[in-house]
Amino acid sequence: MTNTETSTDRIDRQTFAIGGDLTVRRIGYGTMRLADTPDIKPADAVIWHAPTPRSAALDVLRAAVGNGVQLIDTADSYALGGGEELIAEALHPYAEDVVVATKVGVTRPSPTEWVPLGHPAYLRQQAELSLRRLRVERIDLLQLHRIDPGVPLADQIGALKQLQDEGKVRHIGLSEVTVGELEQALEIAPIATVQNWYNLAARRHDEVVDFTAERGIAFLPFFPIATGGHAGADGPVAEVAREVGATPAQTALAWLLHRSPNILPIPGTTSGKHLAENLGALAVGLTDEQYARLDGIAAAEAAASEASASE
Repeated sequence: MTNTETSTDRIDRQTFAIGGDLTVRRIGYGTMRLADTPDIKPADAVIWHAPTPRSAALDVLRAAVGNGVQLIDTADSYALGGGEELIAEALHPYAEDVVVATKVGVTRPSPTEWVPLGHPAYLRQQAELSLRRLRVERIDLLQLHRIDPGVPLADQIGALKQLQDEGKVRHIGLSEVTVGELEQALEIAPIATVQNWYNLAARRHDEVVDFTAERGIAFLPFFPIATGGHAGADGPVAEVAREVGATPAQTALAWLLHRSPNILPIPGTTSGKHLAENLGALAVGLTDEQYARLDGIAAAEAAASEASASE
């Protein structure tokens, strides 16, 4: 966000062109929680089994697209490929304006383990499996789920670039990376997206947001709706939400949309009601004063943590 950019300028930007040619609405849908059972607590979910009941998950996916979602995000590691299969069952053949993004580069040797594996042959094999499960000949957006510290980054990005050169991948993305890692990757291949943990309270990737914005790279924050003291009924998010006639979740998403025009939140839910609520954030307008008030949440929480630690 620049100092000269107004609230009106920001809120009017309802879409973003990923890679310059895949235009999508700026709130997508993350499918990680479409695994295991819908009543399991998020902190306990291991994303290991296909969802139960399956019909409910299929309904949510179809409702997402039916309500205007154009970006669906998944990964080959979600339910050991079950997430990709679910998307294909619900949405294939895909509408022309729907972009399906997936990720490779993390193995699941057990329900509690997420282990990066960036060997080029493995990345290429997983991409081939994703093509089959999604029932496509080319993946719109293939993201490196995590950088494997045991494999040169050039080899990992090079494997994705080879897939792109072969016509099996349209655009390449990265997940949970620093500015330095992104700069290295850009020397090897064009990078269309970065997907990092980012929300009102989790702000360690502010620098990455600004870097990607300057270069026209989409930034996809996962876990975009933060929890914590600020999210309570008497917290600052709820206060602003009451002022703008929105829910706290919509207000938190609206802050992200205002933060920078390249931000595309991908909130996940198993509820059709919450899905509609999340999409409603596109219509929420914030004044500069409200935006600044929300923007100060991270600093306030950091100060509170320091004070608590010193007691």
